Amino acid sequence: MAGSSEVKPKADAHAPSYYAATAKGLEAHPPLSGDASADVCIIGGGYTGLSAALHLAERGRSVRLIEANRLGWGASGRNGGQLHSGQRRDQSTLEHWLGEAEAQRLFALGEEAKALVKSLIRQHSIDCDWRDGLIHAVHKPRYLADIKTEISLLRDRYQVSDITELSRDEIAARLGTSVYFGGWREQSAGHLHPLNYALGLARAAKQAGAILHEGTRAIRLTQGAKPQVVTESGTLTAQTVILACNGYLHGLDADTEARVMPLHNFVLATEPLGERAAKLIPGREAAGDSRFVVYYWRLSADNRLIFGGGETYGPRFPSDIKGFVRNHMLKIYPQLSDIKIDYGWGGTLAVTMKRLPYMRRLRPGLYTSGGYSGQGVGTATFAGKLLAEAICGEQDRFDIFSRLPAPPFPGGRLLRHPTMALAMMWYALRDRL
Repeated sequence: MAGSSEVKPKADAHAPSYYAATAKGLEAHPPLSGDASADVCIIGGGYTGLSAALHLAERGRSVRLIEANRLGWGASGRNGGQLHSGQRRDQSTLEHWLGEAEAQRLFALGEEAKALVKSLIRQHSIDCDWRDGLIHAVHKPRYLADIKTEISLLRDRYQVSDITELSRDEIAARLGTSVYFGGWREQSAGHLHPLNYALGLARAAKQAGAILHEGTRAIRLTQGAKPQVVTESGTLTAQTVILACNGYLHGLDADTEARVMPLHNFVLATEPLGERAAKLIPGREAAGDSRFVVYYWRLSADNRLIFGGGETYGPRFPSDIKGFVRNHMLKIYPQLSDIKIDYGWGGTLAVTMKRLPYMRRLRPGLYTSGGYSGQGVGTATFAGKLLAEAICGEQDRFDIFSRLPAPPFPGGRLLRHPTMALAMMWYALRDRL
């Protein structure tokens, strides 16, 4: 068998991963039973939905959140755990596309997103192994001039003071590999245990008064004076509905699906490395590189290397995920060829054409947010707060994101996957040249 589609475990189980094996404070939330109502119904129990539920409940709104599987089951509980600065696109690109003023606003909001994650961890005592520090590694020498320009721009125009530029020798010492040509380090970015962070948001939302339902799949939306969400076990009526499904829309809204496309990414976790861990990343920062199909990695709290690399664009996962990702890992760390791989897993994230988030008020009473393009820890959490603000009548900050360009993928819903696969094959080839 060439590959397999994502295996969906029983409704009471998380997808198997290192994160699921080390989850803290798992709590079951009953499915919706019968008909119910709320001020706001949220579809999707990842960072966006949980953050929106928390912030809306704190503002006194009645909230019901439904999740088809378990809270944090999707990308929010399986990702690389990295919290970045700014947006998914660099500031030079944003200035070129949107102008300096709008790029400045987006950067400030990106910094606020990063600060929000840290403040939620502190405020709600979320035990998710937070660590400061993120290293960006440059895998082609021809990219170095552009990187130097970007660093100067961030320092001079955006007053970023926590960036340290790294030479080839310095980055080799920081990352325990000689394959990179330079890069930079950010002190205020960092990494965490993504599933435990999601579970912490869920506890906080519940304590604030939000009602959370697991094992409750939305089948369709109906329009009217008050929108309704029809599920397999009942109907929710609300003044406002939030689509927080990211890569798991499954036909709920054609407009969002035209602009937010799911793709699969894969991660492994090695056996504990013991003293060898300090030789890889002595500062214990997270790391990512300059590939379009990016490699990203970090050390876990128990000294495993968690490494992400490789994507697929159809409905099937590789038959051997551990081996699939291990081949990528050994390009960076050939010295780990003798190390056992304890966990390998995949998951579905979502991208947009411009790699900028898609946040919109689709019509009265219906909001959507997704397409975080690999930067969801901060952006999705912040999106939930902005959705809460907008629903409560404070539109200004949400509107900054709703103005971002979001062209539909070519080929429509049926042909966008093969079209994207061809494009990504070209980018993967460019990464190797």
